[in-house]
Amino acid sequence: MIHSIAVCGAGTMGAGIAQVAASSGFKTILFDIRQPGLDKARAQITKSLATAVEKGRLAAAEQEQILERITFSSDISLCMADVIIEAIIEQLESKTDLFTQLAAINKQDTIFASNTSSLSVSELAATIPHPERVAGMHFFNPAHLMKLVEVVSGTQTSPETANTIYELAQTMGKVPVRVKDSPGFIVNRVARHYYLEAMLLAEQKVADFSTIDQLLENAGFRMGPFALMDLIGNDINLAVTQSLYDAFKQAPRFKPNVLQEQRVKDGKLGRKTGLGFYRYEQ
Repeated sequence: MIHSIAVCGAGTMGAGIAQVAASSGFKTILFDIRQPGLDKARAQITKSLATAVEKGRLAAAEQEQILERITFSSDISLCMADVIIEAIIEQLESKTDLFTQLAAINKQDTIFASNTSSLSVSELAATIPHPERVAGMHFFNPAHLMKLVEVVSGTQTSPETANTIYELAQTMGKVPVRVKDSPGFIVNRVARHYYLEAMLLAEQKVADFSTIDQLLENAGFRMGPFALMDLIGNDINLAVTQSLYDAFKQAPRFKPNVLQEQRVKDGKLGRKTGLGFYRYEQ
């Protein structure tokens, strides 16, 4: 039985996952080594809940209860829970280091779930004690609104672990799908071309960012590729593309685009920095 959840990483995704966990009734810890990141996450969650109250989707009393369920902390020793969900930088070594530290202070049956977009869950689990309890739990941005969750089983993930994560996603009001560990899983593998072909069109000056976004939104997509990359973060989006490019042995169809590479080099990461493919008010 799941009673408590620790979310590691207080970026946009981590904050969204923590909001979902607390809104579903779970005692929640949101951990980050950066206090400014935690402060920003608290503001993000508070604003999101306030918007829900304003729109009549949430009672004011519930808003307070949800916030009371979340502990914001930069102390890793407090990250003890039934399920730990990491949402940190998309680097295998960073994720395994985090899970190794947390395995030393948690129970043997604590489940470790990674929100990785494209890294191998099997490789992530390989060095963790009791690798059968490691799985992927991939949310989509914004986590408090998007329904889909990919439940990824690595080569050593036990059926019990996968089932627990699947049922947890359902309890959170999500629509989980079971996925075999593979580069990019389902959504990010398919979605690469939504971004890459759009950037190629812009690079070739077929149309500008805004026109491409408007056309695809009018065709039925909820967000155009450039607005979506800015929302996700160009650094994160590029890291996923690079991961797939490497995993598929530099297949040309996954080659990162210079438009995004240059923006990342220049620190133009999207909404979180105020400038990406578009400019945003901070």
